[in-house]
Amino acid sequence: MSRFVFMFAAVIMAFSFPAMAETRIGVVDLRQALFSSDDAKTFSESLQKDFAGDEARVREAQEEARKLQERLEKDGAMMNESERNKLAGEFQEKVKEFNFLKQRLDSTVNQRKQAFLEQARHEVDAAVKELLEENNLDLILPSEAVVYVKPEMNLTSQLLEKLNR
Repeated sequence: MSRFVFMFAAVIMAFSFPAMAETRIGVVDLRQALFSSDDAKTFSESLQKDFAGDEARVREAQEEARKLQERLEKDGAMMNESERNKLAGEFQEKVKEFNFLKQRLDSTVNQRKQAFLEQARHEVDAAVKELLEENNLDLILPSEAVVYVKPEMNLTSQLLEKLNR
């Protein structure tokens, strides 16, 4: 029986030697590379231009709601009940308007960001594959999944260069 166990262990060890060969692993911070790229900067500027008016309306509604709230807190005690109720109603309507505008803006911006990420995915995947081949790596991991990496194995700057080509 022990001879069988010895032979079995020898066979297992023989098959495990190729797996023990050095595996070369690189690490990239995909988010940093993508959002630092020239395309992302252009996208961000475009986003700010496209939604500047909407952002101004959101800030305006927020400021009007704040003023109504201050007035209600400051002068509410001196107002009769109908005036106070009217002002409280105006405040509630302004808060609803603010919430609606903010939610609509956030939703639209998030949709545009998601579209940008979907569009960039192919380019990022191709650049990562190039890094894999150029550096003779077996594996590239996202930096979020790594506790420590030697600086020479962090390929984020190389990925950024490829994205900016």
